[in-house]
Amino acid sequence: MSGSRYPLPLPTLARRTVLAAAVGAVATACGTAAGQPAGKVALHGDNASWEEPLAAAGRSMESVAGLELVPEVIPSLESFEQIVKSSLRTNKTPDMLKYSSGYRLRDLARTGGIEDLTRAWQNAERRGWVDGSLREAFTHRERVYGLPMNMSYWVFFYNTEVFAEHGLSAPRTWDAFLDTCARLKRAGIVPLHATTDGRWPAFIWFMEVLSRQDPEFYEGLMNGREDYTDPRAERALATIADFFDRDWFTALDMSHVDAAASVVHGTLGMMPGGTFMTPNFTSAGGEPGGDIGAFVLPMADPGARPAMIFESSALVCTVKGPDRDEALRAADAWLHPEVSAAFSGTLQDGSPNPRVGAANPLIEGIVDTVRGDRLWLLNRFWELGPPELVEATVDDLAGLLLNPSSYRSVLRTMQGRAEEAWQVWREAEQS
Repeated sequence: MSGSRYPLPLPTLARRTVLAAAVGAVATACGTAAGQPAGKVALHGDNASWEEPLAAAGRSMESVAGLELVPEVIPSLESFEQIVKSSLRTNKTPDMLKYSSGYRLRDLARTGGIEDLTRAWQNAERRGWVDGSLREAFTHRERVYGLPMNMSYWVFFYNTEVFAEHGLSAPRTWDAFLDTCARLKRAGIVPLHATTDGRWPAFIWFMEVLSRQDPEFYEGLMNGREDYTDPRAERALATIADFFDRDWFTALDMSHVDAAASVVHGTLGMMPGGTFMTPNFTSAGGEPGGDIGAFVLPMADPGARPAMIFESSALVCTVKGPDRDEALRAADAWLHPEVSAAFSGTLQDGSPNPRVGAANPLIEGIVDTVRGDRLWLLNRFWELGPPELVEATVDDLAGLLLNPSSYRSVLRTMQGRAEEAWQVWREAEQS
């Protein structure tokens, strides 16, 4: 493996310390939710890079619906979800939230503190403003509780000039992908980026490999219908261990920002990530769609249904928000083509509205691939499964990356946790 030091997953005690510090900051911010002037609605989120895109969407919304979104960023690290839930039990909750899709949204919906947005979804789908296949990711008990904000596609970024220099092109088969890795290694270029920096990225390689080897199994495993001790899960981790044995990965402390710069500078061959990362390449001097390209990781099983991972945040309205009626009107307008285009264009990411043009040539190429190959869009690992289980499994996978040969024991540990977590989740669903 390249590099000599690998950071351990953030210890539980340390995470609790971070959480405690963030609780105070976020509680103070939520405690000021006294409403906006007429015609303005506050939207709270946890990502500072979304502030300007949300403001741009707000300006467009003002022209099409007479309402302006006011972004209020709460940089709360991993405590954001817990603090949101706490605020929903008070009368000082924000009007609108940027939240996660999938099981994290379902978990929030079970509190009874967020609005049913089924009507808004139906209106948008009838107008052709949203792809109906995304609905499941925003649904709890057959009702919609969030609207898709962005559409990030999980791809492999690469430097087109470096590939051309070495006679390579974006691989279209799994064997071609393996050959590309081997040829980059022989040329003195680290083939692949893998990292535990920031903790959550530890799931990336398990998600990418498993979803290409057996997407049906990935979907079943993440929804609690399959077991981590299944040979198909073992095969995915054995594949990752083999990549380590071949010395194809970067040091595990390399951040996504540094990895993007390494791709731009030609010292790293390929980097898996969501298209929301494209600004990292621009900041490093690259040109997405020019010297920076992207491809969908090919299927390892050519007979499997072609698939790829997507990620989309959810726009949520709260029941007790001070400007509830205006928030619901804003939700109705969120997927309007002008609003969606202003947001995705400023964010430089994909749009959930099929009628919105791509933000840049790189996104355009991926969208063409998704539509042309009719790819099955699978939700990201982080949004699938009970949140507590996902959090614990991320730490297990980080441990695996530190000791790849331990994959059999790691799978047994993950399965034990999964059985307990799914039992608790299903009991809560029945209550």
